[in-house]
Parts: sequence; C-alpha cells; structure tokens
Amino acid sequence: MEDNKNIDITSEAEETVEVSEAKVDEVEDSEVPLDKKVRLMSPTRMVVRRFFRSKLSIIGLIMVIGLFLFSFVGPLIYTQWGEIELDESGKTEYATSEVTYTVDGKEYTVRQTTEKFLKDNFLDAPSSEHILGTDNEGYDIFVRLMYGGRISLIVSFLAVILITVLGVILGGIAGYFGGVIDNIIMRLCDVLICLPGIPILLIISTILDSSDIDAKYRIYLLMIYLTFISWPGTARLVRGQILSLREQEYMVAAEAMGYSTSRKIFKHLVPNVMPQLIVQMSLSLGSMILYEATLSYLNLGVKAPYAAWGTMINIISTNQDILQNHLNVWVPAGVCIVIAVLGFNFVGDGLRDALDPKARR
Repeated sequence: MEDNKNIDITSEAEETVEVSEAKVDEVEDSEVPLDKKVRLMSPTRMVVRRFFRSKLSIIGLIMVIGLFLFSFVGPLIYTQWGEIELDESGKTEYATSEVTYTVDGKEYTVRQTTEKFLKDNFLDAPSSEHILGTDNEGYDIFVRLMYGGRISLIVSFLAVILITVLGVILGGIAGYFGGVIDNIIMRLCDVLICLPGIPILLIISTILDSSDIDAKYRIYLLMIYLTFISWPGTARLVRGQILSLREQEYMVAAEAMGYSTSRKIFKHLVPNVMPQLIVQMSLSLGSMILYEATLSYLNLGVKAPYAAWGTMINIISTNQDILQNHLNVWVPAGVCIVIAVLGFNFVGDGLRDALDPKARR
C-alpha cells in the first residue's frame, strides 16, 4: 500500500518542462528537479513562441490579416456597387422654354419643359448608400478602396517573391563558386543598382501609353521592371552569408559524400540563409507597397477607371478643393497605405527578434 501511494504521489507531481536543445546541459545540472521531465523544444516552436510574445508582432499580424480580409473578402460581401460602376441616380435637371404665337389675333404662350441631362452623384458625403461617399467621377470610394488593396497587395507580394527567387539563385551561385562567376554577377549587380529608376519608368510608361495593353495590367509590367533592378540587394545578402557558410564542417562533409552542387547550394546553404531572407521579405513588402502607391500617384501605375490606393490619392494633385473640403475621398486610401506599411514592418521586426539565436526572451 505504501509503495502504491508513493507511486501515485510521484505521478501527480510530475510536470513537463520545455527547453531548447542549447540549454539541455544547464537544465540537467541545476534548473530542473529530478521529479520533472525534460522535453526538447524544436527551433520552429521556439521562434513561434518568441514571435507571439511581442505585442507589436501581434498588432502587425492583425493589421496585415485585416487588410487581406478587407481587400479580398470585402467585395464578396459588399456587392452593392462595383469597382467601375458609376452612381447615376442623381437628380435629373430640366430646361424650360417658352414659345409665343398668335392665332386669330390672340396670343398664346406655350411653356415646354425638356430633360436637360442626368446628373451623376459627384463628391457625395458618406451615407447609407455610399459608406465613404463618392469621388469626383461618381465611383463608390469604399468599394474602390477594397479593389485598390487587391492591386497593391498582389503586386507587392509578386514583386517581393520574384526578387527573392532571383536573389537566392544568383547570390547562391556567386557565393558558392566565387572567382570569375562571382565577379560577373556582382558587376551586374553594380550596373543595375546604378540605373535611374524613375526616369526609366517614365519612358516605359510612355511606351505603354502608346500600346494597346489594358490599363489594369500596366502596373504588373512596371513591377517586373522593378523586380529586375531590385534583386541585387537580396543577391548580395545571400552571397555574403554563403561565403561564410561554405567553409563550415557540414559543407566539408557534404563535399566528401559527393553531393551535387545544386543540392549543396539549395539544400544545405540556402536554408541557413532563410531566416535573414524571411525578415528581409517582410520588410520589403512595406517598401514595395509604398513604391506601387508612388507610381500610381505619379500616374505611372494603374489607370482610371480601375482603382489603386495611389491612384485614389492622385486626385488631390489636380484638385485643391478635394484636398481641403473632401477628406473622405483621399484620406482612407492614405490610412490603408500607412496600415499596410506599419503592419509589414511590425511583422518583420518581430521575425527578426524571434529568429535571433542570441535572444533570451
């Protein structure tokens, strides 16, 4: 009976303690009592726990998820107006004319009323019909805000993914092989960095204006050019990391086992660079959204009647009355840009802290 009681007491008192592999020795020596179990925590789980301990990371994640739901799910719920649908339910204006004529010595006056034109609902204030009102063309601002978010988020993600893929491939090859190949790729990076971005974008935009390309897809062609001139930064980061990693013991072992070059680069070297790449990608998303908004503001991106956040703000550049008296037309788009940039930066900062191997908390 006494033995059974001891067994029961011991089993109830056992607790599970999670520690990282790096601290197993310390835990075994002093930190954990003998009646507690030690369970190793995987590096991925440690990163996730560190990330969600940061309040700014959670706030940034909520911002990003909220924007995605607003932009992609919102139009499926709010179907009252379309992206390029004008509100033509304004008041009809009439023109009145009088005609005087004489019959048998008597004068008769006839008044004739004709429909002059149907007035669109321009610059309407927020109402139940239009949550954020209408712009100077009669489009629903709330709907265009959602569709503009789709353009900004999709273009930014595509551009960052392409930049990362090109940077990883070319930077990995340059860092691993070195020598002549490294010099050629790095000199190509130097040339691309020296290219003047905005003037070339102006030239490309002029060429696209004279072509038959749909205005909705122009921004994607411009982002391809931005991808072409933006990958050198990622390539240099990957190259620098691989130059230090290729001399590690595990790479010597991979060489001795006869692994192929592609396997050594993309299965052993690149995964060790991924934490830095993930952080850079999250931070680059905010910068790319600003770039896309800038292009649209300068009328180089998405053309009317299609919507983008930068295009919606572009209205104030030509109409001071809207800038001063109709804040509902351009402020919401500016707020969305700020939320997107802050959200991605908060997530990037949280990932950087969570992936830091020296972090204690």
